[in-house]
Amino acid sequence: MDDAGKVHINRGYRVQFNNSLGPYKGGLRFNPSVNTSVIKFLGFEQVFKNALTDQPICGAKGGADFNPKGKSDQEIMRFCQSFMNELSKYIGPDLDVPAGDTGVGSREIGYLFGHYRRLKGRYEPGVITGKDPHFGGSAGRQEATGYGTVYFLNELMKDNDHDLSDKKVIVSGTGDVGIYAMEKAIDLGATIIACSNADGDALMQRINMMIQVIFL
Repeated sequence: MDDAGKVHINRGYRVQFNNSLGPYKGGLRFNPSVNTSVIKFLGFEQVFKNALTDQPICGAKGGADFNPKGKSDQEIMRFCQSFMNELSKYIGPDLDVPAGDTGVGSREIGYLFGHYRRLKGRYEPGVITGKDPHFGGSAGRQEATGYGTVYFLNELMKDNDHDLSDKKVIVSGTGDVGIYAMEKAIDLGATIIACSNADGDALMQRINMMIQVIFL
């Protein structure tokens, strides 16, 4: 229900592929483009990503065709609670451990985790990752994907007798992954010459934040 009292209908998904190694693991995506095919593909890809980490986890993916952009905090909270009413039947610390993805940051994870705790009547911090450290999350989680992308790229370049020092870099996106990828690339000696975002105002806000992070 939006702030004007109008009820909206969205479709939610959770695709669990295989749990032979351990609990299902994969992110939740909130975006209008989400559909069955998208979630199936991402979940299938997650099987291989998780297997390559050598951790006892298997592949899953989920989300909904809900667009958090332009929504108030209250509208996002109400959607997250409605989504968790159904998702809670299929997840658990030893069954399936979702995380954030596109459109699902620490705010959304907080709403989801808070409602899961309310529904279950117990505190299970291992049921969902990407939480704020104050609620049992891991420090550095926000930076991890962006940093990891650049570390991987730098090691790949070293195998070909190059590195990021003095290279010019273009980054697609300015969410958490893009911002921290730019930060780490600069840290390794690269120069960012361009980046992109669907929202120009949001792009400038994220760039200003990155500049403050780098120079503080």
